Order: sequence, then structure tokens, then C-alpha cells
Amino acid sequence: MYRTLKKTYWWPGMKREIAEYVDRCLICQLVKPVRQRLGGLLNPLPMPEWKWEHITIDFLFGLPCTSRGYDGIWVIVDRLTKIARFIPIKATSTLDQLAKLYVDRIVSQHGVPVSIVSDRDPRFTSKFWPSVQKAMGTKLKFSTAFHPQTDGQSERTIQTLEDMLRACVLQFKESFVWQTTQDSVCWNEVGERKLVGPELLQVTLDNIKLIRENLKIAQDRQKSYADKRRRDLEFQIGEQVFLKLSPWRGVLRFGRKGKLSPRYIGPYQIIERVGPAAYRLELPAELARIHDVFHVSMLRKYISDPSHVLQVQPFELKEDLSYREEAVQILDRKEQVLRNKTIRLVKVLWRHHGIEEATWESEDQIRRSYPTLFT
Repeated sequence: MYRTLKKTYWWPGMKREIAEYVDRCLICQLVKPVRQRLGGLLNPLPMPEWKWEHITIDFLFGLPCTSRGYDGIWVIVDRLTKIARFIPIKATSTLDQLAKLYVDRIVSQHGVPVSIVSDRDPRFTSKFWPSVQKAMGTKLKFSTAFHPQTDGQSERTIQTLEDMLRACVLQFKESFVWQTTQDSVCWNEVGERKLVGPELLQVTLDNIKLIRENLKIAQDRQKSYADKRRRDLEFQIGEQVFLKLSPWRGVLRFGRKGKLSPRYIGPYQIIERVGPAAYRLELPAELARIHDVFHVSMLRKYISDPSHVLQVQPFELKEDLSYREEAVQILDRKEQVLRNKTIRLVKVLWRHHGIEEATWESEDQIRRSYPTLFT
């Protein structure tokens, strides 16, 4: 804008005023991505003092169902020794069954942990699981909304486990679950050795000291590397911020208009700072089902202006801050003739969008996703 205007106009402080005017543009704040480094420096979790005092837990579902009905694995990792326990479970397992597995496989062997880090899976945020852990004296630490890096240890362990499972499926086909059990034992034997006799205490203390020293070196190296690609970003209580979204329509886009959904929603007021890099927002009633604490990397400062007319965005957000735009009407049809084939297209009107934002989509994909529009 400045380069265009300076050909015809000039006034003192022209470049600064034009930059401020562009920064205050409401539409630009909603749709333009942040080109700066990711906000929020790396904040590693405190280092554990003893093994199996602080653990992380997560689930891996979507696996081929076994003869015993298992289709998932409960991944439990010790944050100090990195020992992993893989417990086969079912997607339909009740909380009572999960609690019994937890007591039989973890508490009975390693004792009651001091803290548990996990994502906000409904199984962990229900009333039953926190009440059980409170009775045991365990503190639950949940990740912030849409920020899986908080439980990065479990996520990384699951990635490695998935690679092992893929290899087992290719090699052993149907019997991959039994191979998984064997892999779990081998994984643990690397970090655990049973000791007997008077040297038990001293050897254990020496090992724990060595592990903590190596972890401290690794954490410092990771933080130094990560912070080079991040920037320190802080907000004050009472400030207005935008919240980053993840738009998804689930169909192949032929036109550009399908990609012109806003990147941010809001603004919302900050009511509390939670930790060094997380903030609690005052969300409206229609977003009550979404956890109100967000990592600083998901926030963008709102630059206010008296000319702004703030409207309530009609998006139906999911708990992971994504929303699916729904097709509501077929406006027109046409055929796109290519060299070797002809593609049938339909002009789709999307919910919460005007007719001028209707887009051309593949008729086959729309028919599969929205069959009621063709009846």
C-alpha cells in the first residue's frame, strides 16, 4: 500500500501511519497468517526425582481388531527412565475396566505416581478418573487445548510403537499383537534390571543420578535449539486476542473460495495467566464445551479500532478447535471436459456463507458426503 500511495501522495510520518492503519484492519487480523516465528519459548516439564513418580499416559486406537477383541493400546511412560508399558485395551473399555488395569499393571508394580501428564481425552477428564486419582493422591496435569506438544513424550513413544506395529503386521500378519507384547518386554529390559543384595540401593542411586544428569543435558540442548525458532510472546490480563482455528471441509477444492475461511475467531478477553505460556480466555456460551486454556502460540493480539464492528462468528467448533463447513444446497450443475474424461461438477452453497461464496465441487464427492442434497 505504501509503495502505491507514495507515487501520488506524501505527508510526514506517511509510512508509519500506513503501517498502523493496515495493522488495525479487522479482516486482515482474521484471515492473514502470522509470518513471525512461533510464539512461546519452550518450557520443559520439571525433572522427576525418582522413577515412576511422574508418568505420561495416552491411547492408541484404530488398530486391527484381534481375536480377543483388542483394538487399542494404552501407552504409559515413566518420565525419568523412559520405560514404557503397553497395555492392550478395547475402544469400548469402561472406566472401571481401565482403572482396574491401571492398578494391576502400574500401581501394583511401581507404586502410586505423584503426577500424571495426559491430553484432554474424555476418559481422563470425566468425573470418575480424577476422583480415583485424587483418592490415591496423584495430581493430574492436562495439556492445553489443541497443543499435543505438552505430552510430547507419549506422542513420540506412540510414533515409535506405530512403526514397530507396521513392521510386525508385514512380518507376522494376524499375530502382530503377540509380537507387540514381546517388543514391550525387550523395550523395558533395556532400562530396568532386577538387583538383589546390599548393592541394590547404591546402584539404584547412582543410576538415577546419571539419568538426571543426562536428562538435564538433553533438556538444555533441546530448549536452546527450539528457542532459536521461537519468540517470547506474552499478553496481559484484560487484553483481547484472536484464537486460531483449523478449518476443514473434507472435500477436494476446485475453486479458491473454498480456502478463504478465516484463520482466527474472536476476539476474546484474557482473564487469567496459567503457567508461563498459557492463558485462560473468556469464551462465549456457544463455546462452553471447549477447554478455555490455550497455549500462547494459538493466540494473536487484537489491535482495536473504533470503526470495527465485531460480530459473533457462527462456526460450530469441535473440541479440537476445528470446524466442518456443511453443504446446504446444490445451486447449479455443469460438466468439465478434460482431455481423457469428463468431470461432473455441482455448485455448492455452504452453511454460513452467501451465494457469492458458493463453489464448484466434484459431484461424486458431494454425493458421497451429502446424499440428501440429491434426493
